Amino acid sequence: MEIQKSSEDYLETMLMMQQQHGFIRSIDVAEHLGVTKPSVSYATKRLRENGYITMDKTGLITLEPAGLAIAQEMLDRHRTLTGFLVRLGVDPETAEADACKIEHDISSQTFAAICRHAKEHQG
Repeated sequence: MEIQKSSEDYLETMLMMQQQHGFIRSIDVAEHLGVTKPSVSYATKRLRENGYITMDKTGLITLEPAGLAIAQEMLDRHRTLTGFLVRLGVDPETAEADACKIEHDISSQTFAAICRHAKEHQG
């Protein structure tokens, strides 16, 4: 099953919130993504139905293994692409925004080539 780009963004953001705060709350996800609470409610409902997350009675979100795997992949792509663009001379803010757009559409082959290139030119 192919996951939608917006779902990838939600999962990636959830992982970032977990890493920053030690927990995941819908309100933090909404703030980070600049979306409304109802949008997050709709997204979390879809993510729960697909087995990517669970929510406890207090509303705290837990990434399930399938959701965590997608979140980690997207976060890795995001960080790698941001760093790559910065090394090319793009300012960090623009690099961050562009990486967010690129991370969903780039092929595995192209991403692997960027990773190889970045490793070869480190230091």
